[in-house]
Amino acid sequence: MRPISSIPILDWKECMADSDFLIMTLDDENLPSRMKVPHRNNAYKVALLLEGKISGYVDFKKYDITAPAVLFSSPDQVDQVTSFENHKMIHIAFSSDYLLHDVKNTLGCWECMFSQVVIPVPTKNDFNELKTYASLMQHEFVKLRHQKDLVIRNLLNAFLITAARLGTCETRLTTMNSSQNKILQQFRNFIEDNFLSKTQVAEYADMIYITPGHLNDTIKTVTGKTAKQVIDEKRITEAKRLLFWGELSVKQIASHMNFEDDAYFNRFFKKHTGQTPMLFQRNSL
Repeated sequence: MRPISSIPILDWKECMADSDFLIMTLDDENLPSRMKVPHRNNAYKVALLLEGKISGYVDFKKYDITAPAVLFSSPDQVDQVTSFENHKMIHIAFSSDYLLHDVKNTLGCWECMFSQVVIPVPTKNDFNELKTYASLMQHEFVKLRHQKDLVIRNLLNAFLITAARLGTCETRLTTMNSSQNKILQQFRNFIEDNFLSKTQVAEYADMIYITPGHLNDTIKTVTGKTAKQVIDEKRITEAKRLLFWGELSVKQIASHMNFEDDAYFNRFFKKHTGQTPMLFQRNSL
């Protein structure tokens, strides 16, 4: 079940309907107007900021970014570009199924990496390495060559792993075995589709055909968080998005997210954020 709100969804496939991957160079002259209004994404997005400055919001935080830097955005996040100055960036979008299977085995902290939003590129060597991978992807993208998608996937894997090395996640690069990876991906996918209606670890364990204890142990080993924490974080993040960007009242959001009543929603939100939904919404204005 997908969240409902007045926030438009930017469908990147409008630019390339028959592909699960898109790469282009954007600058002050050709930045799409739809990126300048609040919108959700239905794909993973990565951008290498080559020159200049860009400012905007990702979810409920404002970022002022100066090149060189890598920018990350996940599906369902709310983005808005508010200003830019002499900027140039290589913009990449891809579906969740596009990457080679190996990359999500290697990047155990996949969600952590994308949640960082901005990773500065500290040295010229790091910048040149990332730019080389991005340039090779661009070159391959426009050519009609045998197994071009395989080449692009490998280059994208290398780009993401290189960027992850620059990040700040405590478990930036970890290796999962195939069983852990399968459980993590199933858990993430089921949460994405069911977080509005299913809130208990046992419900997801039943869907994966394992015990709640095994699910919790696996998720804790791979992510450092309990399965319940992952579920609750997803619900809190969506609630914040609707409070910050949407036009729904607190009561409507509580109902939409299947809380018993707004009082329960208030207690849940305050427990996890330290403030009531009303105060969060008021401070966002």
